[in-house]
Amino acid sequence: MEAFSDGVLAIIITIMVLEMKVPHEASLAALKPLIPVFLSYVLSFVYLAIYWNNHHHLLQATTRINGRVLWANLHLLFWLSLIPFTTGWMGENHFAPIPMALYGAVLWCAGAAFFILTRLLISTHGKESPLAQALGKDRKTKLSLALYTLAVALAFKFPLVAGSIYVFVALIWLIPDRRIERKLLP
Repeated sequence: MEAFSDGVLAIIITIMVLEMKVPHEASLAALKPLIPVFLSYVLSFVYLAIYWNNHHHLLQATTRINGRVLWANLHLLFWLSLIPFTTGWMGENHFAPIPMALYGAVLWCAGAAFFILTRLLISTHGKESPLAQALGKDRKTKLSLALYTLAVALAFKFPLVAGSIYVFVALIWLIPDRRIERKLLP
């Protein structure tokens, strides 16, 4: 499951970078229209890196999986696979309200899918398992989902505020989640 997920995430990142079109002029001025595209790419790359990092740690702490966990993992990968589309739409349209809202909705769905995956893994390993103790109540994920909800609602009137919230949530997660490292890894 880990190798398959790593491969899918690598493909998603590759698709994202291939969507960035090279300007036909050899001047710095030719890069200016690409700034929104590049900024959306950077934000999405950071998000995918965060998911990869946390997914990797989560699976290192996992001793068994079942069919429900496999489907939950595919559910997460589905939402992550939509990030290149929403990233491109958001960047190409200079952070317009509807692309910003859809980007946030995809982030919300990916966050919810990751939460579901963690809950199923806890269920598989038991509520008293080291994995369950390491993840705890997962306040960080719940806060992220609440912030995504707020950002999606704000995106229709204040798309840059929504974008700031997306950046803020990424910054919250940029510091590696050490719960699993402290409890389970050598």
